[in-house]
Amino acid sequence: MNRKIKKWILVFIWMGIIFLFSSQSGDKSSENNKFIVEILNTLGIDINSILSGKADFIIRKAAHFTEYFILYFLLYNALREDFYFTSSTIFALIITFLYAASDEFHQSFVPGRGPAFRDVLIDTSGGVVCMIIIYFVNKVKQKSKTFTSKIG
Repeated sequence: MNRKIKKWILVFIWMGIIFLFSSQSGDKSSENNKFIVEILNTLGIDINSILSGKADFIIRKAAHFTEYFILYFLLYNALREDFYFTSSTIFALIITFLYAASDEFHQSFVPGRGPAFRDVLIDTSGGVVCMIIIYFVNKVKQKSKTFTSKIG
């Protein structure tokens, strides 16, 4: 199997994982958050005190951000096989946004869950942060190549 196909398989697996998390009822989703709070408490970190009782909310939103940060990275990685840098970054962001919007629509059918445009923005911001990081890493690599070619 060639590299390009493997990259797209990773994208679709990750989209499936996001879909599975979104398919969990509101109660099941809250249990996941409580589990993370318990792990942190075991490590001696009282996250509820640190976040003034907002740990559940912050953990859920951080999960949204992280899921879509990873999705953006996988999309960018797959798209760059066929497109230039700028096109890859833009297409990856558009797809990330559209998948986030479709995910919120999907949640409107899940018991105890509901769509929230705020979550689409949080999801997309995960993609935007990843895009910014990729942009700066690319700039550093370009400057490094330029510097190396001037020396050599």
